[in-house]
Amino acid sequence: MSETDAGWFAEKPTLVGSAVVLRPFVDGDVDTMARILADPEVLRLTGSINGDEEAEETDPASAVPDDQLREWYATRNDQPDRLDLAIVDQGTGKLVGEAVVNEVDTSNRSANFRILIGPDGRNRGLGTEATQLIVDHCFRTTVLNRIELCVYAFNPRAKRIYEKAGFSVEGVQREALRYDDGYVDAIVMSRLRSEHLGS
Repeated sequence: MSETDAGWFAEKPTLVGSAVVLRPFVDGDVDTMARILADPEVLRLTGSINGDEEAEETDPASAVPDDQLREWYATRNDQPDRLDLAIVDQGTGKLVGEAVVNEVDTSNRSANFRILIGPDGRNRGLGTEATQLIVDHCFRTTVLNRIELCVYAFNPRAKRIYEKAGFSVEGVQREALRYDDGYVDAIVMSRLRSEHLGS
């Protein structure tokens, strides 16, 4: 694959693990994703809100996708320069979140990674396996050399997930998020091709 090729992710895979399946988004997923994205814990841990008061104002059960969100998920499979996959719990068959590789820099062979898990998928190792599956896929099927992410300091659970998937801490963005009456650091982590493939 050419290093100037911006279509590294034109083909959307289905990745099967022991606990999760990562698959392209399908019609109907947007209703579930709207509820997941309105979950107070998801809003807080992704830095989408700036305080607990905002979190308390959300009602995930009544969340309805607007036209913009419908358009977003309807077009995820058409994007050749990013990989957006739905995370499905094998045990229940439920859609529980998403794993995304985006911000691809083909010149430097690097990309960003993010993941979010709704309440139906937490505390059972699904995030760890989903992270391992998508990172492995990226390094084995593209020429990516580096995958990076940021995790807020008030999310030690996610930091442990990333460490289990082989990510290393390399720095801190100090006071990157304003939250309630203070600021929260963002921890920068990365995984390199040589670390993952042993070359």
